[in-house]
Amino acid sequence: MAAPVRLDLCPGAWMDHWPGFLSDDEAWLARLRDELPLHAETYRIAGRTVSAPRLVSWHGDPDAEYVYSGLAHRPAAWSPALGELRALVELESGLAFNSALANFYRDGADGMGWHADAEPEVGPSPDDRWIASLSLGAPRRFVLCHRRRREDRRELAPGHGALLIMRGTTQTHYRHAAPRTARPVGPRLNITFRHIRSRAP
Repeated sequence: MAAPVRLDLCPGAWMDHWPGFLSDDEAWLARLRDELPLHAETYRIAGRTVSAPRLVSWHGDPDAEYVYSGLAHRPAAWSPALGELRALVELESGLAFNSALANFYRDGADGMGWHADAEPEVGPSPDDRWIASLSLGAPRRFVLCHRRRREDRRELAPGHGALLIMRGTTQTHYRHAAPRTARPVGPRLNITFRHIRSRAP
């Protein structure tokens, strides 16, 4: 496989991008949609119950519990296809992952707001919290913006088996989003592989 394209951000932050990591992404998408228990999640925000604009599924090793949006998530077991994809991503990247969050965007009305994957569990350290993002199905906008320098803004459209790994201090200095769109777009499944550390007792 060809070497990734390195996308340099601010000093100490970068992304590695494999535009065509999987050539048969539609077959993988069909397998994962059959295997994963994708479901709607709700959150409490300012006293209101809000539904996330996407379907989700959290998987991983037994101790890979993850807290985000104020909720503790205990991982479901790796599905066969998800386990195979983890092995492929680990082999290509040389990194180790013990968990994966699947986000299914049904159409343009689904999206992900601005955030950084900088929770204490996301390892291995604040200086290199690697997040591998594998996108199956229709391309969607993926936008990064520096927390302080708003003019430092990058945009990609990963899809069709693209792999993007955020490295270094990307989570410290940047936020990212998958914005909603009014344009007609097909379904997209995004899997973010992570290395979760147990919280100190």
